[in-house]
Amino acid sequence: MNQYQRRTLSNENRKQSGPWLPTNLTRRDFGVTGSFALGSLAVSGFVPWTTAEAAPPSSSDSDSTGVVRPLHVPPRARRVIFLFMHGGPSHVDTFDYKPLLARDDGKPLPFSLPPNIDAVPKLLNGPWKFSQRGDSGLWVSDLLPHMAEESDSLCVIRSMHTKGQSHGQAVGMVNTGSDNLVRPSVGAWVSYALGSGHPDLPAHIAIGPATAHGGPRNYGAAFLPAMHQATAIGSNGRFGSGKIPYLDAPGDPREAQQRFDLVQRMNELHLHRSGPDREIEGAIEAMDLASRMREAAPEVFDMSRESEATQTAYGIDQKATKSFGQSCLLARRLAEAGVRFITVSSGQVWDQHSNLVAGHNKNALATDLPIAALMNDLKQRGMWDDTLIVWGGEFGRTPVVQGANGRDHNPQGFSMVLAGGAVKPGFAYGETDDYGYYSLRDRVHMHDLHATILHTLGIDHERLTYRYAGRDFRLTDVHGRVVEEILT
Repeated sequence: MNQYQRRTLSNENRKQSGPWLPTNLTRRDFGVTGSFALGSLAVSGFVPWTTAEAAPPSSSDSDSTGVVRPLHVPPRARRVIFLFMHGGPSHVDTFDYKPLLARDDGKPLPFSLPPNIDAVPKLLNGPWKFSQRGDSGLWVSDLLPHMAEESDSLCVIRSMHTKGQSHGQAVGMVNTGSDNLVRPSVGAWVSYALGSGHPDLPAHIAIGPATAHGGPRNYGAAFLPAMHQATAIGSNGRFGSGKIPYLDAPGDPREAQQRFDLVQRMNELHLHRSGPDREIEGAIEAMDLASRMREAAPEVFDMSRESEATQTAYGIDQKATKSFGQSCLLARRLAEAGVRFITVSSGQVWDQHSNLVAGHNKNALATDLPIAALMNDLKQRGMWDDTLIVWGGEFGRTPVVQGANGRDHNPQGFSMVLAGGAVKPGFAYGETDDYGYYSLRDRVHMHDLHATILHTLGIDHERLTYRYAGRDFRLTDVHGRVVEEILT
């Protein structure tokens, strides 16, 4: 019996024997513990759920509390790191080379656009030169020189399309599979399916998530048990303190543990009196995991344990790359510890309706080096073959100019980049039209991408469902196909 199983058994015995509450509890004690409990709610999203409704079947993986056991299909990956380029980087300036766009720069777009667009837009060729890179000959622009050096490890889907012309809609689609309804995030579905690979850490963590365009909804659990929402570190692309808020209680650690225990007993008393209640049970489990994390988390989050050479490789010693470099290095440490789904957000910075060159240069400078360092670090640590990296935004950008020197949103056609042992390296799949406006051949919808991500983890997107309001919901709704053509 491992440590996690002993804790679970202890909790069950405690529930069966009934709650305990000190009889001499004063009004001041209730005030102190109440304020402490409020802080604990910040960690209520990553607890092992134990209600009958979502209780997992037995598993040979003792660290997991997921419901998919055995796995639906042989897994190609154990974890996902989603590098979310919030705002929408331009595919025609990064991974989708269009010779005709360069040739016809400044000319009118030679085909019709939707009737709501009155003017005849002019084509805009970016200043970044494309070259065929590595042994694979994959086209990558010099906007991302460090990712270009990893071209033989990249799998580029050039035929993505999604729903949502606005950021709010498209951000919802890439993170939850819905453009207008509150639905569980991709990471929440992965957490629900697989649980965490570490008994004392959450399965789902979001580093630097945006507060706009849906905010917590984009990493939330919606109608899934609350344990599956992400634990947030920092916000809006900023690394912040790099710690979990409210996890470290002030004062003497022994007194903090006593407050933990007291709050648990108060919650158990309330549950005993009220009967089954998902929110109370969730709070109890939140406190339990929070207590365990006070020992496990500090070591994982302590990046001073990393060598100076490693930190330099991630760009932590440079102002431009420090924050995103810290985020990527933490992502590797979390992945190494067993966290299943990690989102690293660049912040809302790729949205260049004007000043395309200055904006994209700044954003690329901040993210390109750390991403390449993350890839090399995973390879050196033997984690490359069972990790799936996903790079991209909620949509791409138009090949026509907006204003004097910008690009508008383009959900009709754009690129996403995948990497790791699950996908074909140095490979490009699908095409947009000659100018990069519309997805044209071997089209891949966002639902298809989500189905493929789940598939690499051993999950059948059609079989991973959750009954809510009388309906069996899934991440891909009633759509989606696995893009087998890109998989190893």
